[in-house]
This record gives sequence, C-alpha cells and structure tokens, in this order.
Amino acid sequence: MIDHVTIKVTDLERSAAFYEQALLLLGYKRFEGDFDGAVGFGSQHQEDSSGHLWMFEEGNLKAVSCVHIAFTAHDEEQVTAFFEAALAAGGKDNGAPGMRPEYGNAYYGAFVLDPDGNNVEATCSVVKLGE
Repeated sequence: MIDHVTIKVTDLERSAAFYEQALLLLGYKRFEGDFDGAVGFGSQHQEDSSGHLWMFEEGNLKAVSCVHIAFTAHDEEQVTAFFEAALAAGGKDNGAPGMRPEYGNAYYGAFVLDPDGNNVEATCSVVKLGE
C-alpha cells in the first residue's frame, strides 16, 4: 500500500548512522539516494535502491514533525536486537521489548526515539501455546 516514507532530519549523517545500526538486524540496508542529499533504507534483498524509508536534511528546522514508524520483525529476539542496537546507536528508550496487550493479545514490540525524536518501533506477533 505504501511505496515509501520520507522524513526530514536535522543532521543527515547522524540520523543515517542511527538507522543503519538500528535496522541492520531487521534486514534493512542503507542506499545512497538518487537525489542529492538523500539517504534511503530498504530490504537487503532488493536489487534496486528504491528504499522504503527516505530521509533528507533540513538543517534550518527549528522543530521536526515527529512520526511513528513501525518495522516488522520476525520474532521477539529480533525485536530485542533492534532495541539494543538502536540504543547503542544513540536512540532513547521509549518502551522496552515486551507484550503490548493494549494493541492486541499477540502484539510484541519495542520503541526507541531517534535523534530527532521520531518514535521508531520493531514489532512482531507472538502466539503462546494454548491460546
């Protein structure tokens, strides 16, 4: 349904480094943009550089419009790996890995704020035996 998402960031290299580290274990890689000043991220299995997430620097931004971006993880371990990598890359804890019953009985996720305050999440469905 969505071809791509674009966010504006205050420091392109800082944000690109954050996302590169945070998304690596989810299977996403960095693409240099076909546009000057753009960095994109997409599946490591893509043959082209059409990223799903694009970012452009807006150095004169006084405030960035904060968004929530949720990336699909395969399992709980991958959600935790994302969370730890994102924190190591300079993100701020916005919700440790865990079940989120308010979003559904099988919803497992972790939330981190990126360098510009965007809420970045990794999530998966967890089916418990006997349910």
